[in-house]
Amino acid sequence: MLAVIGWVLLSFVIFLFSAQFLQDQVDGKAKAALNQPGSPIVSPTNVLILGSDLRAKGTKEPGAATSGPSRSDSIQLMRVGGGHGSKLSIPRDTVVEIPGYGLGKVNAAFAFGGAALSIRTLRSYLGIEINHVIVVNFDKFPDLIDSMGGIDFSGGCVISKINGGFANGGYTLRLKAGTNHIDGKQALALARTRKNECNASDNDLTRVVNQQKIINGMRSRLHSPFGFIRWPFIAWSAPQTISSDMGAGGLLGLAATIGVSGSGSPAVLKPDGAVTLPDGGAGLTVSPAYRERQVQKFLDG
Repeated sequence: MLAVIGWVLLSFVIFLFSAQFLQDQVDGKAKAALNQPGSPIVSPTNVLILGSDLRAKGTKEPGAATSGPSRSDSIQLMRVGGGHGSKLSIPRDTVVEIPGYGLGKVNAAFAFGGAALSIRTLRSYLGIEINHVIVVNFDKFPDLIDSMGGIDFSGGCVISKINGGFANGGYTLRLKAGTNHIDGKQALALARTRKNECNASDNDLTRVVNQQKIINGMRSRLHSPFGFIRWPFIAWSAPQTISSDMGAGGLLGLAATIGVSGSGSPAVLKPDGAVTLPDGGAGLTVSPAYRERQVQKFLDG
């Protein structure tokens, strides 16, 4: 028992050090755009989680940004605390009103004005407060999955070519239907997969669902006996994968809140139409009535 307690305390100390000194912070504009949160655990808290599509230098992926503004590849809201536990994902091609820029895809807000503009855009579009923001750096994401010793993913067959696939210096993902144990590179490729050669009907909504499955797989791994053995490695890697408005204490409090209240079943704000944008591109639309119902479920969850 003393060994278990010592292992847990060691993991906490490593996490606090990594979060305090090695985690990147979002800029002051993003912090200023947030609504003041209530007390952890007892008060409902809305957390915006953005996945940046900024790629490592040397990528062969067409159109991928390696510096400067990048779009948000994944957008998810999590509500925890006060007995709440719910998640809502917003497809990146959803058309919204971006303050100062007019109609555009929601993921463009991050490119135009970083996390701050994403916060303002989603707060206006959904009509809810946003108390914290976490930006996940996908380039560092594989290290976190590998620190867990990989995760289990269940789904259909996947054949996806990222950055042009192996033949063009990129990465080719191949998963059999059923449950696969995947490493960090496979998890990242899966999180980016929009076109699946195994299933031509897969699209951005499928990718959102797969991203949620990856998060659930991470949670299951974290709570498993094997994951417990790797807690110190996870504690070291996790804070370095993100940028947030929270310091070590805030992140630890958020983790404790999720542990107490859970994070609920994932939901997706599914589009029901399409529209041509002023720049000629195509975007997805969501009816106001449906959006209001999904937001209310999120708030009540």
